[in-house]
Amino acid sequence: MKKKAIERREQILKAAFQAVADKGFEAVTLQDIADYAGVSKGVTNYYFHNKEDVFSSLLKWVTNQIYKNECYAINKQTTSAKKLEAYICSVFISPEKNRKFYKVYLDFIAQASRNEHYQQINLQFYENCWGLARDIISHGQDEGVFTRELDIDQASKMIRSIIDGALIQWLMCNEEELHDFYRNSCINTILKLLK
Repeated sequence: MKKKAIERREQILKAAFQAVADKGFEAVTLQDIADYAGVSKGVTNYYFHNKEDVFSSLLKWVTNQIYKNECYAINKQTTSAKKLEAYICSVFISPEKNRKFYKVYLDFIAQASRNEHYQQINLQFYENCWGLARDIISHGQDEGVFTRELDIDQASKMIRSIIDGALIQWLMCNEEELHDFYRNSCINTILKLLK
C-alpha cells in the first residue's frame, strides 16, 4: 500500500476512534466517520468496504498501537521490576487518554460477545499482552526477584486481568484524581503476586 493510502486510512481510523469515543459504537455512522475525518463519505468507502470493515480495522489498529507502545516502554528498561512498572505505566497513560480508550474499547468488548471477528482481534491483543508479561516474569525469575513457583502462563493472564480490572474500576468511579492510586495499587498488587 502506498504511503498516501496508509496515511489516509490512518486519518479515517483516528476519526472513527474519536467518533466512537464521542457518540458510542451503535450510534456512529459512516457519514459521522467521514465528517470527523474531514473527507467525503465516498473517500471512506474507497478505503473501507463498510462500517464493519472500519471498526475491525480500528480495533486492530488501536490494539497494535497499544502493543507497540508497551513494547517500547518495556524494552527501555533492564530489570524485571522496572520492566513491569514500565508496562503498567504505559497502560495507565493519563486520565484523559485512558478514559477515551476504555470508552471505545468497552464498546468493542460488548460487540465482541456477538462478533467472532472482534473476538479474534481481541484475543490476538491479549496474546501479545500475555507474551509481554511472560517475558517479564521469566526475566524476573532469572534475576531471582520473582518466585519460580509461579505458573508463568497463569500469572501473565492475571497481570492483564488486574490491569484492565483496575482501569475499568477507575473509569466507573468517575474520579480522575484516583488514576495514580489505581496505577500504583496495580503495580504493588502485581509485585506481590509475583514475589
